[in-house]
Amino acid sequence: MDFKYFSRNGNILPIGEAQVPLASIEYAYGFGVYESIRVTNGVVYFINDHIERLMESARIIGLAHPFSPEIISNAISELLEKNTADTCNVKILLIGGRTPEDAQLNILCLNPLFPDKKLYRDGVHTITYEYERAFPHAKTLNMLQSYLAYRTAKAASAYDALLIDRKGCLTEGTRTNFFCIQGKTLFSPNEKDILLGVIRKVVLKIAVQNEYEVVQKDIRPADLSGYEGAFLTSTSSKIMPIRSVGDFHFTEQPKALKELMVAFDAFLSQCGGKIEKASI
Repeated sequence: MDFKYFSRNGNILPIGEAQVPLASIEYAYGFGVYESIRVTNGVVYFINDHIERLMESARIIGLAHPFSPEIISNAISELLEKNTADTCNVKILLIGGRTPEDAQLNILCLNPLFPDKKLYRDGVHTITYEYERAFPHAKTLNMLQSYLAYRTAKAASAYDALLIDRKGCLTEGTRTNFFCIQGKTLFSPNEKDILLGVIRKVVLKIAVQNEYEVVQKDIRPADLSGYEGAFLTSTSSKIMPIRSVGDFHFTEQPKALKELMVAFDAFLSQCGGKIEKASI
């Protein structure tokens, strides 16, 4: 779909006016934060959680701005209505300035990219890449190393690259969260070392509701053989099973992982786009 409008600082404008000044050192140096929100059949998924994380990301890097959660939420609603967008991804770019008043809030609609359904059946191939983000809890525009890692993954015909920190531990993907699974226990890298994904938050809620245990621990590539399986989570991919990590291959997709994927899809179908008001 060709989206004709975007939002700048709460004002709806023609997409042709979506420009970033070349002299903007804040944008050039990545002094900004962003979010991507899934919209499907008119349901805007987990908007409050995404905006809350946007605000927290800005706080972490010291990006002062005048935009409240209400302003951002209203701007998204107005943009979706103006574009008559029923299914899309909404991208929020909050770029800092020399003063809070100079900060710029850009919101645009993008066509969603849906993974091939066979990947959910067969799982995906991933590689590893040594990189540790400076601000794990902030979703910033400083994405060069993540971009290079993802480009390396694509060159290796992999779905994503799993990042390895200075301790040699797997932390997260370039645009995904990472879990291992053994029986009905999910193993997550330590939360202090990773971006706290919104879909990850949803998965943890569903896991607890379905009597899965969740454990935080260091996970190294050499440890993978001790788990039945692994998976990624993100706004675009939901729960994506991992078939292999580098040269290591899981033998089959665990039953408990398949059940978790079914529970997740059921949650999405009846939650109305909200985490706190849904139950299964």
